[in-house]
Amino acid sequence: MEQLLCTACKKRITNETGSTRFKCPKCSKTEIIRCKHCREIVAKYKCPECGFTGPN
Repeated sequence: MEQLLCTACKKRITNETGSTRFKCPKCSKTEIIRCKHCREIVAKYKCPECGFTGPN
């Protein structure tokens, strides 16, 4: 089983409720993974492929 890590804090999120996975809004090449905590505090993430940073 693949270990899923939050893109922002690198915390393991496998089977964690409130987490999300989506393609980078800019390049659509990399999957961005966000844990519940980083979503709640609006922590910044950076796409390793194109350098896009979010959220806004």
